[in-house]
Amino acid sequence: MINKFVGASLFLCLALNTPDMAQERTLSLEEAIRLGLDNSKQLKLSRTRIDEAVAQYNQVKDRVLPTANASVAYNHAEILNDKFQIGAGEPFNLPARSDAYIGTLSLQQLVFQGNKLKFAKLSTELLTDVSRLDVEKNKQEIAYHIINGYFNLYKVIQSQKVVEQNLKVIDQQIRQSQRFFEQGLITQNEVLRFQLQKSNVQLTALDLENNRRIVNYNLDLLLGLPETATIQVAELPGVNPLNSDLAQYVDTALAAREELKQNTLRTQVAEFNIKSTKADLLPTLGVGANMYYINPSGKFIPSANRFLAPVTLGATVSWNMASLWTNKNKVAEATIQKEETLINKGILEDQVKSEVNTDYQNYTKAVQRIGILQTSIAQARENDKILESKYRNNIASVTDRIDANTQLFQSEINLEIAKADAMLAYYTLLKSTGNLKQY
Repeated sequence: MINKFVGASLFLCLALNTPDMAQERTLSLEEAIRLGLDNSKQLKLSRTRIDEAVAQYNQVKDRVLPTANASVAYNHAEILNDKFQIGAGEPFNLPARSDAYIGTLSLQQLVFQGNKLKFAKLSTELLTDVSRLDVEKNKQEIAYHIINGYFNLYKVIQSQKVVEQNLKVIDQQIRQSQRFFEQGLITQNEVLRFQLQKSNVQLTALDLENNRRIVNYNLDLLLGLPETATIQVAELPGVNPLNSDLAQYVDTALAAREELKQNTLRTQVAEFNIKSTKADLLPTLGVGANMYYINPSGKFIPSANRFLAPVTLGATVSWNMASLWTNKNKVAEATIQKEETLINKGILEDQVKSEVNTDYQNYTKAVQRIGILQTSIAQARENDKILESKYRNNIASVTDRIDANTQLFQSEINLEIAKADAMLAYYTLLKSTGNLKQY
């Protein structure tokens, strides 16, 4: 039993004296965003789509290049009937077997196809630009998720600081109430009320620590940090005032949002699709050269004058006349697709305007909320001081004293949360106007 007790004691001492292996790192908001963008798996996936679009663009460019084909064939024939007669003439003898080598080299170049290759090249180039805008859009989305997680962590940590300060105040009140009880100024019940208040605040602290671990873990994943890393947030800047009216923010969004830029590019792609479809009405022109190698001698390297090697040059003009009456419906379909992109642009613009207006109003409200809470904290502090003095002079009840302290405690937490919410609302407004690009 003694050995077990000693062993358990040593283990406990080692556990208490072992340094925490978890990595702790203090990050500013800008550092967190840059770190998250550098390590984002989603952003890396988006960039591969650009590479894919560039590869497709290069494939279209390759279609402009000439095509070449080469082939060599070997034939062996067993002639079962070696005598052959034509009409009334004398029959002549045929060999019992025959071998031949036949080779072909062909080079073809499409000269004109109604500019279809040109339109395909331009369309694919525009689609590559759409993929690049996708990366920029994803970049802003990822940055916003990081900002959101960062402010959530900030709110929890600031609330923990307020709780810690409040616990110190409650401990002082408990010690004071115990002295009053010993002096016969208050009852045991009043001491228990302060102790109950402390227990409630400790439960709040427990919930906050649980939330901090959850938010911290998720932020570790976003930033590409070790999952055991503890993130400390740096001091946040003050709330930025609105330097423009709503109309200017809306104009900025209509000019900067990636979705609208992508829609403009897709409209141009639709225009090229119409032109490419109309190009089917035109004839095509191609030129080519062919070289043949015919060797009936049966030897891979024949002797002189035992093989043929003709070379031909030619040009081909073709015209699908049926397109004159079948192509109109294809053009109509391509035209409808363009009209859809134009209608979709109007829908997107309305959505952007609504989003910017909502974010603008939310930020205005958040800033006003801070001012109101700052006033309420000043009032709560004054009320707390008054009731503390009254309680010491046995004028106010313990309930009034606890209520005043609780109001001050809650107001301080609400202010810290309001500051973080206002900053988040500001970055939300930047995102809706397409201006998170500075990160």
